[in-house]
Amino acid sequence: MTIKDTPEAWEIRATQTPFVGNKTSVRTDDVVMPDGTVVGRDYQVHPGSVAVLALDEADRVLVLRQYRHPVRHKLWEIPAGLLDVPGENPLHAAQRELYEEAHVKAEDWRVLTDVYTTPGGCDEAVRIFLARDLSEAEGERFAVEEEEADMELDRVPVADLVRGVLAGELHNNCLVVGVLSLVAARGGDGLDALRPAQAPWPARPFEA
Repeated sequence: MTIKDTPEAWEIRATQTPFVGNKTSVRTDDVVMPDGTVVGRDYQVHPGSVAVLALDEADRVLVLRQYRHPVRHKLWEIPAGLLDVPGENPLHAAQRELYEEAHVKAEDWRVLTDVYTTPGGCDEAVRIFLARDLSEAEGERFAVEEEEADMELDRVPVADLVRGVLAGELHNNCLVVGVLSLVAARGGDGLDALRPAQAPWPARPFEA
């Protein structure tokens, strides 16, 4: 048997959007269950995101430390950001985020993995890229503001991040999934066997 997620859409009898925010909204759908009952389901509607696991020649991952108010923590993360434009090419968005948050560019890009971050309460889909052959970006640094003004940047060995994840010391979804996926890929067919950077992404279709 092939283990694979499959698309499916149950009947929706009614839908409302009680809250619309700057980037996301909250939707309530009345969904028909398999036994015929109708149940309300509330969830956050999200444009989608990209994240970048940037790996340097010394086997270190570029990470940043940022305050996240909902969880009242400063979390170590990998560069990431929203797909601000519907249909935006996720590779272009990832390249932009790596430049804006770390002032770094990469020559080799692959798709590391695709995830739904919290499918029980949000439709956010994230594509995590592996970026290699890193170098300093040209031009002026991107002007940061709000939480990003307090952001710290570092490069941490892969082994240290794996230890931190398994010890329960690192919690950011994209960092955890990205680092463990990197290790799994190395132990499998290798990093060069990962999907190309422009691989289709049904969760957030785009034009290459």
